Amino acid sequence: MSIADNLKIIEERIKAAALRAGRDPATVRLVAVSKTQPAALVSAAALGGQRLFGENYVQELAAKAVEVKERVEWHFIGHLQSNKVKQVAGLVTMVHSVDRLSLAQEIDRQWGRLGGVCDVLIQVNIACEASKCGTTVEELLALASAVARLPHLRVRGLMTMPPFFDDPEGARPYFRELQRLAAAIAAEGLAGVEMVELSMGMSGDFEVAIEEGATLVRVGSAIFGERHYR
Repeated sequence: MSIADNLKIIEERIKAAALRAGRDPATVRLVAVSKTQPAALVSAAALGGQRLFGENYVQELAAKAVEVKERVEWHFIGHLQSNKVKQVAGLVTMVHSVDRLSLAQEIDRQWGRLGGVCDVLIQVNIACEASKCGTTVEELLALASAVARLPHLRVRGLMTMPPFFDDPEGARPYFRELQRLAAAIAAEGLAGVEMVELSMGMSGDFEVAIEEGATLVRVGSAIFGERHYR
């Protein structure tokens, strides 16, 4: 099947999951995860109607931003080193993976040089897995408060990556916890903080994530197939 066909199937699954949860399907956006995929496949997805793409690697994103001629929107969804922020400044409209104040400060500095504002999500390592990035649940409020004071950032919500489960139901408690955390942060009424986005769910479990409140689902292999390089 073509990428356009895959996109239609994913969009139908998103719609069905949202309706099961009593949600408007328009409140869920698909982030096509194009890491390790060639620019030609990003262009094919764009021609199939997809506009929002997520990248994990700075150099790869910078190259694709030049190669892809269609009008698309880029999000950075991977671990971001502070010394590489400059390379994505102005290229992405959102960073999903802010997990420490030093990174937020560098994003603020680089977007400030451009006279712009970057939307960010705070990544939470709910399962406390050593192999994954993210702030702890205990440190989340303090980090959100500190990031919110940076003038060139807007905190728009939270992101998480649960442990891998063969059964997507295994991830449900982690998605539910992220929604709870977002509600708790929202209740604090912090200036500059809006809990309007929950980035959670990937190819194997995005429907469960939608049922638990996801507004951004990060789907790669179900659209593009297996990785092409790296």
